[in-house]
Amino acid sequence: MGALLFYTAIYFIGYFAAHFFNQITRRMVFPNRRVAGLALTLLVGAVHGYKIISTSPPHDHGNETIYALGLYIVLPIMIIGAAVWYFAWQEQRHGDLRDDDSP
Repeated sequence: MGALLFYTAIYFIGYFAAHFFNQITRRMVFPNRRVAGLALTLLVGAVHGYKIISTSPPHDHGNETIYALGLYIVLPIMIIGAAVWYFAWQEQRHGDLRDDDSP
């Protein structure tokens, strides 16, 4: 649960950083803020995964490296990625419906 909250916070930091950067430059440097937030989440996940793999596990926890990678990195990033995909799909679907209803 903590890892999901951590990566969700990282996602929103990337999302709003892209928004504020677009506002500061007054042009669309990052046209898709969702992808920018997901890219930062993947970058932090890669660094976190490298840290887990490169350090030696605690005593009597030798085979838990893959478990830690799956539970604390892969699962939260997949949940966030699925949510980003779902909301982008919903926005596209509702955008298509609005275009069809307009006169």
